[in-house]
Amino acid sequence: MDTPLNLVNVTLEYPDGDSTLKALDQVSLALGAGDFLALVGPSGSGKSSVLAVSAALLRPTSGTVAIDGQEVTALRDAELTSLRREKIGIIFQQPNLLPSLTAAEQLLLADHLRGKPLPAARKRAAELLDVVGLGTVGDKRPHQLSGGQRQRVNIARALMGRPKVLLVDEPTAALDHERSAGIVRLLREVTDEFNVATVMVTHDTEFVPLTDAVATMRDGRISALHPSGGVPSRASS
Repeated sequence: MDTPLNLVNVTLEYPDGDSTLKALDQVSLALGAGDFLALVGPSGSGKSSVLAVSAALLRPTSGTVAIDGQEVTALRDAELTSLRREKIGIIFQQPNLLPSLTAAEQLLLADHLRGKPLPAARKRAAELLDVVGLGTVGDKRPHQLSGGQRQRVNIARALMGRPKVLLVDEPTAALDHERSAGIVRLLREVTDEFNVATVMVTHDTEFVPLTDAVATMRDGRISALHPSGGVPSRASS
């Protein structure tokens, strides 16, 4: 089975004065290619920590994290940077687009940092802007785009490296209802079209039915997991 994202018994602890804070407690999660998982739960329940260890931004205290079959917890920092560029797409709550660059240039910069040739990058950027519905605004800068359009650029940028895993942090937090629905529908579409494993942290449970499964976090654990309308996830706690 193709399992782009696999967390096994992941625990993440932080020092907290004289004690230890357990952000994640024996979390196991496996997503196949094309799986779309919604991660929900109250603030402080561990959702962001799941994204951080899945993105290889934090090393777990114990347990293993594998991306596209590669166990990452023992990799050196340079190797982790390379893995993130080649295997992982990250979509933050705020797009953080560079104000001086056009929509197309935001995507080209991502491939420039990967050392990709410019002609191929231009072709890929144009294709992805079409996919996210922005084929006619590639020459616009962030201040000329709506909030929803900026988030669509953010999604396209995350897909430039042909990632195996897409990690999405509250993509609708700053958007109105109509634009929020459009963004989650787009995430559903790109998950299917590019066959990526997608984890989306969200408080907008209204859009959960667009995903395949929903996992509820509480006190650092996955307290509940059930299908939400599509292919059942292979996540477990």
